[in-house]
Amino acid sequence: MNKRKWLYTASAAVVILLVAVFFNRGTLAAFGFDWLLQGQVEKQLEQTYKPIDGREPVPVSTIDKKQDPFSVLLLGVDQRGKEIGRSDTMIYTIVRPNDGDLLMVSIPRDMYVDIIGKDKKDKITHAYAFGGAGMAMDTVENFLDAPINYYASINFEGFRQVIDTLGGIALPIEEDMVNDDPDHEKFVIKAGQESYNGKDTLNYVRYREDAGGDMNRTERHQIFLSLLMDKAKQLNQWSKVPQLMDIMGDNFSTDMRPQQLVDFSQSMLQAKERNIYSHSLLGSGHRLRSGGAWYYFADDEDLAKVQAMIKSWLNADTPASSLILPDKYTVNKPKEVGTLSSSETTTKQP
Repeated sequence: MNKRKWLYTASAAVVILLVAVFFNRGTLAAFGFDWLLQGQVEKQLEQTYKPIDGREPVPVSTIDKKQDPFSVLLLGVDQRGKEIGRSDTMIYTIVRPNDGDLLMVSIPRDMYVDIIGKDKKDKITHAYAFGGAGMAMDTVENFLDAPINYYASINFEGFRQVIDTLGGIALPIEEDMVNDDPDHEKFVIKAGQESYNGKDTLNYVRYREDAGGDMNRTERHQIFLSLLMDKAKQLNQWSKVPQLMDIMGDNFSTDMRPQQLVDFSQSMLQAKERNIYSHSLLGSGHRLRSGGAWYYFADDEDLAKVQAMIKSWLNADTPASSLILPDKYTVNKPKEVGTLSSSETTTKQP
């Protein structure tokens, strides 16, 4: 059976793309699936394994056993050179392997929270800058009152290199996208191009100045996800795999062991259909004092709903039909769920 690729995130989606590309059964059948799993891939994935001191990740069960739901903090890191950088993108993701459903909760980078380990309040994006993935995990766990089993991060240089290696992405940009707010990085993405390189694609998912703000940003993540999967499906030139592996090793970090990544990818490929449900935390922004930094403050009611939703999703005994969903999926649900299947790949918008 020809299985389509599986990808489970938005702007940090490249992280899993790099794994999913290698485990596409249709492609691997011609190259030697068992050999690749047991040899080259796992060996090259060893350099991506970077556990967090003081944290013991919960293993993902093998594909031959029932898999309980687990959570992954996906990080897109704004890192230049040797600096630690900040987590420009933070997505709390819950994977339910047996149901075939994923929940992605996007956390606005300017969210004002307690930074665990620094004894201060600040933008959540700074947690990574202060203490790397470990402090980011601790801070998100405290903020959402929910456990994080694993993290996976990719820096922006890796993102750009992957898109360029794939030959660019066709993005639906009908008008120039101009990012020129005084507090934001400046860039312009020209509309109407047949294909967009890694730099433009990164700017597309990071763009922040349209009327919808973070909500529209989440929708762009979903559009990008679908287009990226279509692009990955077309990747049949094995000469590119070593280069992608090198990019992954230099720019991707996780506390999943190589064999766990392999098992996870295989389990994702076995399902005929996967549903992605996404939500961006609601709130409002303002400065604490005139001329001070701009912060985003969570809406207490929405945060409480998200915390309850996460508990529902992490409970293995919760049937798929009883899962708490983001509000936008409770009306006209069939039109709003992004479905990934073995026969089609779509991302449907409300």
